[in-house]
Amino acid sequence: MGTTEKTSITVEASINAPVEKVWNYWTTPGHITKWNNASDDWHTSFAENDLRAGGKFLLRMEARDGSFGFDFGGVYDEVKTNELIAYTIGDGRKVKIIFTSHGNETKVVETFQTENIHPPEMQRGGWQAILDNFKKYTEAN
Repeated sequence: MGTTEKTSITVEASINAPVEKVWNYWTTPGHITKWNNASDDWHTSFAENDLRAGGKFLLRMEARDGSFGFDFGGVYDEVKTNELIAYTIGDGRKVKIIFTSHGNETKVVETFQTENIHPPEMQRGGWQAILDNFKKYTEAN
């Protein structure tokens, strides 16, 4: 008998910025389009965000050369300003992001359920790369 249990992976980063700035950069569409990519040959060309329980978000992720793109979206399950974001992706997977303030440093811990197309380590690498890009962008601006 097969199992439908989903694997969860956690990625994290400590950002040298207060939680209010980290939250703002994480949730504002104008910032999301500047950091939400795993590599320089990709970008987020469009971001829409209704940050509240029951609200929806939609990000358009595309290869810079125009060869491929996809929509990434979902519905927020829980939002606690400067503390927590939990959402369900369009395919039913769950994501939870915890923001922990340590003065002028904020720890971001993101846990997501894997999909069945790409190997888990590849997914971990991609999500960690996006989080690392967020850290770089936030600390530089």
